[in-house]
Amino acid sequence: MKYKVVRISRRKWLKKSIASVMLINMLCMSSLPLVVLAEGEATTKTEGTTTEATKAVTPSKAVKIPDVKSLGLQVKSAVLIEPTTGEILLSVNSDVALPPASMSKMMTEYIVADQVKQGKLKWDDIVTVGANAAKQVGSRIFLAEGDQHTVEELYIAMAVGSANDASVALAERVATSEEAFVQIMNDTAKRMGMKTAHFINATGLSRADMPEEFRPSEDRETVMSAMDTALLAKFIVQDHPDFSRFTALQSFKFRDRDTKPIINYNWMLEANKDITNFKAFAYPGLDGLKTGHTIAAGNCFTGTAERDGMRLISVVMGADTNAARFVETKKVLDFGFNNFESKQVVAPKSVVVGTETVPVKKAVETTVGVVSDLDVKFMVPKGTQNPAITSKVTLLNEDELVAPLAKGTKVGTITYTYKAEGMNAQEKTVNLVTADEVEKGGWFRLMFRAIKDLFVDLFDGIKNLF
Repeated sequence: MKYKVVRISRRKWLKKSIASVMLINMLCMSSLPLVVLAEGEATTKTEGTTTEATKAVTPSKAVKIPDVKSLGLQVKSAVLIEPTTGEILLSVNSDVALPPASMSKMMTEYIVADQVKQGKLKWDDIVTVGANAAKQVGSRIFLAEGDQHTVEELYIAMAVGSANDASVALAERVATSEEAFVQIMNDTAKRMGMKTAHFINATGLSRADMPEEFRPSEDRETVMSAMDTALLAKFIVQDHPDFSRFTALQSFKFRDRDTKPIINYNWMLEANKDITNFKAFAYPGLDGLKTGHTIAAGNCFTGTAERDGMRLISVVMGADTNAARFVETKKVLDFGFNNFESKQVVAPKSVVVGTETVPVKKAVETTVGVVSDLDVKFMVPKGTQNPAITSKVTLLNEDELVAPLAKGTKVGTITYTYKAEGMNAQEKTVNLVTADEVEKGGWFRLMFRAIKDLFVDLFDGIKNLF
């Protein structure tokens, strides 16, 4: 039999001996320590300490995710994402920087809408058209220098009719010049985490098609990958959830004198299901976002649709024809809606098994209950009933948890991970917070708790001698 030898320094032994004598004397004179000894001991965990768990599951039938190649996509690049989780459901050359054509107007739309949201612009503010806007070519509403229209009128012309002149007029209203507005566009792209995006104008036109006196001096073109385009669309639908107030309009009469209204270039709008020319392309739940076409870019489309509470964002770039971009988009969106669903795997305010409480110093109670602060959703193969989730808990150093603490105080984090066949691993981290308010203990209680701890340590040291 092996014995473990524990050496205790003379000073430490003396300290514990004095404490024990004090405690014995107090036991003889008072019954108060009975209350102290009745308190539960706290479980201590240090910074960086983690616990891992795998959720037990029973087998469930779910669709098998088909290979993306089976779709036979006829595009240069494509991507499909679910915006709330950020999960990439389909990717074909999605990180390759390509000319986005008028899909770059989504950045102009985002910035203008953000200016309104911040109170820097109003939808009914009047915009006076300048020379640069009046000289734009391509898709336009034939604005003349000096014309005046509201921000909202120009915004609809840009979002529905892809009007280049309206886009430039708005850009100059925000930043005095298109060049200054482009700097805002590129700064915003960096803030959003877009890795390939570079803008040279507010429209998506090729440099050669810009009015000569307003072209940038640097000989570069606007480029943006399908992934960056989807990320931009994600910011639009999340930061400006009323986007479809504009993008879902089938038509818009810009001026009273106009004989024909602006027709939305987006043939896939669900509302088009009753329009003879477009009903073959109308897609259930689709309410945006932006088309694009130049010789360099080919035919592009960023689409978004919502079904059964789940929204998806698709991007296709470099389709051969105008109609083809919508045919290919249907393939991409069908792939998402037919094979995936969003599932809440953890409810908000959930108790984590194994980390139901954490120790708190100088409190009335030695521990406090903890819960997760937010819910957790993952994209799963359609039909999955019991997704296998792993979790990892990391707690703050116990020295940071000192009473008093407000309810909802962060005490650590828990990271959930989910991996299914045919999908990338998904991960989400949420905070662990106190479930109740923690009151600071009185000095009398804290003194006797300290004496009790010394007493326990003393006898633990003696026990380890044998």
